[in-house]
Amino acid sequence: MIRPSLFLVLLLPVLLPAQPVVRQLQSGFIFGEPVTSSCHASTIEEVGEGRLLAAWFGGSQEGAKDVGIYLSAYDGADWSMPRQVVAPLITDGDTLPCWNPVLYRSEAGRLYLFYKIGKNPREWYGVVRTSTDGGEQWSAPSDLPAGILGPVRNKPVEVTPGVIVCGSSTESPDDNTWRVHVERYYEAEDRWERVAVPNPQGLEIIQPTLLRHGGDTLQLLCRSKHGKLVDTWSTDAGEHWSAADTTTVLNSNSGVDALTLPSGGFLLVNNPLRPGQDWWNGRNVLDLEYSPNGTDWQPLLDLERQPEGEYSYPAIIQASDGRVHITYTHDRRRIRHVALQLE
Repeated sequence: MIRPSLFLVLLLPVLLPAQPVVRQLQSGFIFGEPVTSSCHASTIEEVGEGRLLAAWFGGSQEGAKDVGIYLSAYDGADWSMPRQVVAPLITDGDTLPCWNPVLYRSEAGRLYLFYKIGKNPREWYGVVRTSTDGGEQWSAPSDLPAGILGPVRNKPVEVTPGVIVCGSSTESPDDNTWRVHVERYYEAEDRWERVAVPNPQGLEIIQPTLLRHGGDTLQLLCRSKHGKLVDTWSTDAGEHWSAADTTTVLNSNSGVDALTLPSGGFLLVNNPLRPGQDWWNGRNVLDLEYSPNGTDWQPLLDLERQPEGEYSYPAIIQASDGRVHITYTHDRRRIRHVALQLE
């Protein structure tokens, strides 16, 4: 007689979601002539039926004193001319650049723009602005509580109405140690809670992206200095996490983003090469990968495969019409937008 546990294991391959067929609907740049010399770290969110917003930081170069946050709106056909929504902060006789915007629209309909301000990622702090009209107008900037950065690069997930889980990380000012943690935001109370991620191996990890696995199970996939992505799991909606461990997914020490599909499968946008001597090595290839379980990943589509260049820091969402939208840095000069249909 087959034991029940073995019976479930035998059934599992049949129950896993089938790999989707991807049809590319659109691929182009959010803006033509660059509005700044350099741009990076885009984010994208749906703010109404057929309407998207994208944001990124731009200026003369990353970390320069003229770097602010720029925003563009998509009406289903075209992107609007980018406008600066956050200027560099002038304070105490100095000017501080902006970093890593994250757009997120909560189930209550409030649109958040999280971003960071500081001389560098080791000294930055978290700031948020909100909008109730889809990004036309924004509240005054509000600093996040001490020790809270907000979602450091990728979108949060709302585990129950009003409870928003953010993947975050720090880079220490003394030795640039990378560590991941989680922040839970209670929207109605405007209250933040920081949650540690166990890391007994001392893995160097930042910029996690979140996947939902049904029920209270969450997965963090993290960028690392180790040539592969690192993950950690929670079975209680992000209140506690397993010890971080290395996965089999190759990554060139570059940011990733991931998405949970209604079918139960998952998508990952990744630079799937080994790191090189310089930080930009391996960012010349950017692909879309699929997994039925968050653990076993297969290439699905090449977004970029060039001999050289930088195609990096992706953002991915699925709109209410089922279309998947991806934005990413294109050679630090422009932001590319790709729309896909899954079949």
